[in-house]
Amino acid sequence: MRANDVRSTDVIRHGAYLCLSVQPGARRLAASAAVPELADRLGLRNEFEPGDGHPPEAIAFLRSVGATPADIADEELLRTDAVVHVASATAGPVAEFCARLAELLGPAIEPRVLGGVVRPKNYTGTAMHNFAYAHQIVQQPGPVMPNAFLVPMCKTAAWWEKDWMERHTYFLPRYDDSGRMLHEGHALAAAAGIACLMRRTYKSLAEPAPAGAYDFMSYFECANEDVPMFHEVRAALRDVAKNPEWQFVREGPTWHGRRVATWAELFE
Repeated sequence: MRANDVRSTDVIRHGAYLCLSVQPGARRLAASAAVPELADRLGLRNEFEPGDGHPPEAIAFLRSVGATPADIADEELLRTDAVVHVASATAGPVAEFCARLAELLGPAIEPRVLGGVVRPKNYTGTAMHNFAYAHQIVQQPGPVMPNAFLVPMCKTAAWWEKDWMERHTYFLPRYDDSGRMLHEGHALAAAAGIACLMRRTYKSLAEPAPAGAYDFMSYFECANEDVPMFHEVRAALRDVAKNPEWQFVREGPTWHGRRVATWAELFE
């Protein structure tokens, strides 16, 4: 007899970032769209006041501060004025919100949808969970952690050609035979941010993602005083001497926003 204890990789959460570019003359009309009513009908809770961690059915409003280009050219994201985040345990509410928002805004404003899913963690055993996730900061009210960073990225073809065991090794430190650390790996390079950066990642439903789409949509929130730490962690991850994984990473623009409480505030 054999054990039948294969762990599920089924999707446990669906999410989307709806990116909006709104001309000044269209802002008043956009602000009056019945988006709050749509969110209420779908049972979406505002992440500006999240309660006990991430709301299971969620919506958030992010107003642009600026964007920085990177490896992957994406002028549309660089020009994005506002982002709406929507998430649910099932695909239906996310799909309905995306479709209805496009109808409410009309042809002058076409939302760009950057979506993905959450699955159970692939490479996280008990020790890594306790190190990286057990004491991570959870989502705080908007005034406490007002900064939002959206960081889309892709892995190269060479990464996807590796088997899962080899990929796993890039998240851990590497040592020589004497025990001297050669590389920190992803986990240690990012460790300084665990205590102050709220983070979540949506993955493409297909891995790798289809041509023209992103493999990962990483998102972070932090307090004003922790913005430098966000950039320090990003620099450490990008340092291939510390983190060889990043030789296989191609980043899209880093979009910086401020969390606001309402749909209308996006257009003030």
